[in-house]
Amino acid sequence: MSDQTSAPRRRSRFGLYAVPVAVLIAAVAWSAFWFFAASQVGVQADAWRAQEAKAGRVYDCGDRSVAGYPFRFEVRCTDPSVMLVSQTASPQMAFVARLAEILVVAQVYDPKLVIAEFKGPATIAERGAQPTLSVSWSKGRSSVVGLPAVPQRASLVFDDLAIDRTGGATPAPLARVNHIELHGRQVDGSAPDSPAIETVLQIAGGTLQDVHPLLAQPFNADIHARLNGLKDFSPKPWPDRFREIQAAGGSVEIQQSRIEQGDVLSVAAGTLRLNAQGRIEGELQMTVAGLERVIPALGIDKMLEEGVPQSTLDRVAPGVKSQDLSNLFGALDRAIPGLGKVIKQNANAGISAGINSLGTEATLEGKKARSFPLRFADGAVFLGPLKVAQIPPLF
Repeated sequence: MSDQTSAPRRRSRFGLYAVPVAVLIAAVAWSAFWFFAASQVGVQADAWRAQEAKAGRVYDCGDRSVAGYPFRFEVRCTDPSVMLVSQTASPQMAFVARLAEILVVAQVYDPKLVIAEFKGPATIAERGAQPTLSVSWSKGRSSVVGLPAVPQRASLVFDDLAIDRTGGATPAPLARVNHIELHGRQVDGSAPDSPAIETVLQIAGGTLQDVHPLLAQPFNADIHARLNGLKDFSPKPWPDRFREIQAAGGSVEIQQSRIEQGDVLSVAAGTLRLNAQGRIEGELQMTVAGLERVIPALGIDKMLEEGVPQSTLDRVAPGVKSQDLSNLFGALDRAIPGLGKVIKQNANAGISAGINSLGTEATLEGKKARSFPLRFADGAVFLGPLKVAQIPPLF
């Protein structure tokens, strides 16, 4: 019996090549899809620009390019500009903002989430006029969810933000902020023709010039609010926007407000509205720690030493004349030399004590504080029973 050697079976190489071929086919199909989608970016962008232009927002781009293969789209726009045209003002008003570059990024698997980075500086001007504002930053970025339809939520973040007024011999600083965030979203269930917007504003290391000396010192703020009464998002003059909100019975609900400046800390909550004359109505319940430190910051002690302006007396003590106050201090000095000066120097402590007598005692984040209402009545601002300011009508 002879040995028989069976021939080895020849293995199929189909399995060996199947996976690479499938990967190659998928890569080709994906590449075709990506390049086709990239070619549609310009089409979609132009359609979105046309839609925005109907609402009064005209966008332009000096040069546009698309990259990001294979898993995202990166649209880079150099020398972009946006012109906001009010369609309600007569004659039409338009403001133009220009900046250096915008990079817009969207993931292929989540195209409704758009992230943008901004390169400054930016300028803002009326159409056909020289820029009046200059804005610069170290990092600027935003994210929007819901495009190309009406956004569902949006965020805007800037680091080292600086706003200057231009047009003069040298730029005049208006605002400086180390870090600022603005978040907004439509409230679920609100009507499309009357959207309610929830907003969060966070400021770290902010200062404002030419508003009040108190705001020229660095402060931090965290404000949560809800805006009711909007009709649409088209650009229009602020008086028209405020008039629409008032007619719709709109309001601003300050759900939470926390402002910190040095040793001074305040929180507030309440609702503000506009009456038919465009004046603010409503009430905020405030709690303030370090209220006595606000008095020197307001400069009340210096005003007493230098003479109180009549406009200030009209707000704080209606009917009292500045000259009468000066005559009183002079008479006290003549009767008892130095008495008028002593009263002036101690007036600040008296005012602090008077304000501290308002409201009720409270504790705020472990600090002694006072809690009191800040009322707005026909534009007048009352700190307890004391009228401290008068806000002009907003339309």
